[in-house]
Amino acid sequence: MTISTVPPDRNLPISPMRYDPRFQVETKAENLDLGSVFRLVRRRMIMIIAITVLFMAPAAIMIFGLEPTYQGWARLIVHQPLATSLDADDASHSDLLDAKSETERLRSRSIAERVVRELHLEVREEFNPALREISFIERVRATLRGLFDTKKTTPPDRDNINAIIPEYFRALGVWHEDKSDVVQISFNSTDPLLAAAVPNRIISIYLDERKGSVDARLETAGEWIRQRITEQQARADISRDAARNYQESMDVVSKEDAQEERIKSFLELTGREGKIEESRVEVEGVISALEAADKASVVAQNIVVPDSIAIKQRDLRGQEQDLARLLETYDGNAEAVVDLRGEIEKSRADLDLATKQYLQTMRAKLTALDHEAEGVQSRLVVAQEKRIRDALVQTELSRLQKIAEKEQTALDKLENQRRDLAAKAMLPGAELEVLSPATVPLAPQGRGRLFYLVGALLAAISGAVTAAFVIEMSDRTVRSFDQVTAMARTIPAGLIPRLARWENSKTMFEHMPVPMFDEAIRTVVLSLKQSNGGKSPSSIVVTSAHSGEGKSLVARSLAIELAAAAIPVLLVDGDLRRGKLDSFFRSGLKYGLNEFLNGQADLRDIIYRHPCGIDFIPSGRFSLQRRIRSNGLAEIIEMAGAAGQIVIFDSAPVLASADTVHLTALAERTLAVVRWGKTSRRAVEFSLQQMKISRNSEIVVAINNVNPARHALYNFSDSELFSKSLMKYYSLKGANT
Repeated sequence: MTISTVPPDRNLPISPMRYDPRFQVETKAENLDLGSVFRLVRRRMIMIIAITVLFMAPAAIMIFGLEPTYQGWARLIVHQPLATSLDADDASHSDLLDAKSETERLRSRSIAERVVRELHLEVREEFNPALREISFIERVRATLRGLFDTKKTTPPDRDNINAIIPEYFRALGVWHEDKSDVVQISFNSTDPLLAAAVPNRIISIYLDERKGSVDARLETAGEWIRQRITEQQARADISRDAARNYQESMDVVSKEDAQEERIKSFLELTGREGKIEESRVEVEGVISALEAADKASVVAQNIVVPDSIAIKQRDLRGQEQDLARLLETYDGNAEAVVDLRGEIEKSRADLDLATKQYLQTMRAKLTALDHEAEGVQSRLVVAQEKRIRDALVQTELSRLQKIAEKEQTALDKLENQRRDLAAKAMLPGAELEVLSPATVPLAPQGRGRLFYLVGALLAAISGAVTAAFVIEMSDRTVRSFDQVTAMARTIPAGLIPRLARWENSKTMFEHMPVPMFDEAIRTVVLSLKQSNGGKSPSSIVVTSAHSGEGKSLVARSLAIELAAAAIPVLLVDGDLRRGKLDSFFRSGLKYGLNEFLNGQADLRDIIYRHPCGIDFIPSGRFSLQRRIRSNGLAEIIEMAGAAGQIVIFDSAPVLASADTVHLTALAERTLAVVRWGKTSRRAVEFSLQQMKISRNSEIVVAINNVNPARHALYNFSDSELFSKSLMKYYSLKGANT
């Protein structure tokens, strides 16, 4: 809190007019309207929810403990199998079976036992009496029966199916309509899945039972045909193995592969033989030409020779042409002519040598071709022999394969007969046209749990709202000045909002404004001034009916507010037994008010000057009980008045200490602090009566620790006091955050 204006004189009157209290209370008639009901429900919402949950917990346990019964049902028509009607020999069969007979089949004992075992009904308490807990009534009945029947009864066996079958038949219903052949199956159970599973399981088991009768008749025929198949399979395997073994031993390939191989072999050998003959003729011609010629140069010109011989031939021909040109110029004895003739002779000798070598090569090639021709001829002979042998083997193999195919054909016929017999065995004894298969029922029979839950919830809410009304009507705590108006000579000083814990620690001496709380304290200061004729009272006693109602917070907040306005303040911790103001000021003084009243300390020894401008007197030691200075409190008030200070006493609760009554007789004004929603009106009224006995004056009342949000939910005349301030406060708080 900071000083922002010039401090006024506390003794200056506000106005020469009459000074009415700042809060004028208008009493409202306690009318019960819809708005009041709505506000009551809102402010008691948590309690209503808690009571509703408290009521719903046992109700929900009981409701969920109820076992709803579900019914599953199926509708069907029984026909003869369609395949039997296609057989001309079975034309006597009709399309529909006797519905009455099939109904009895559906209710047969064998089907019932299979349903019990397959769906494990023996482990369900609903169908197995041995699993049920014996009720108190049953125990009483058994006891009374035992008085007259001396025979000892044995408990039922849990695995005895004879005790389960009757329970099963009680839940089962099978009937057919008189005017149609439709058969209906129903089953009742507390488990919806089981209620739907039993009719469907009965249908499938019924089909199995009907099929079993057909299987019994076809079993003998099936055994006979299987024996025939085994024998024929052995004969077919023997013939097939004979053909395979013959083929492997003779190394025979398939007929198509053999023919293709023979054609390929003949073509290759014939082609090779033609090429050899052609090469042989060509080589013989070259050899004949080389042997018949006198000169190698002439022979080389008439046949195809290798490149080496052709090159030598060209060189010899060129040398001869050069010799002819030289003889035209020179005579035969010239040196150049003689040299060239020598070279020609040498070239001719080389050509003859190369020609002879080539002739030898051709003769060797001719010999090789003759050998190769003999080999090809021998291979042709072998191929021809193999061709004849393969033809004989293929003939024998074809005969064996035909025998194997004949045996396999016989086996296939038997297999077809077996499959036909198996297909007939697979036909059901009857065909079912399921008009409506059993489905899981969505809702139980009768009222469901949801209905009871909704009813219990409505009843719980009604009871919770009724309890809220009763608690609200029995609430005798103070929540508004409308409830204090009946108390005579009281002046409303204002509503002080509740502080959060962190706000409580910030409002002592730090400059951390709490707008709503600061404004409420200023209102209390103004109310005290108005009730005192327009000037600030010289002494103020701040008290309450009980402890823990916030009187110390209000007392020190008033001191801080006055000090912030530059008004000298003396704050006295007047609670001589439980005073705690020194923990906020941390004065460090060894003596306090108790020591001063007992004569153990002087007045100047117990006053602590705080830097904020507040003079503070602590309560001192609580163990001191003697009061030597009976007028010590009056001396403090007189001393403060002489110094121009306002004395604020943080007194003990009125109903806890008689010192407060004495102190209110000395002080100029008394501020009674009432805690919102905690202090009872009876305690406030009694405490006010105690203080009025000592001093017949008006007492200023301030309601502390008000919850603005909840206070706005009441239908009081001051309920809207915090509405706008609350919005500003939260907006400012959000901005600071």
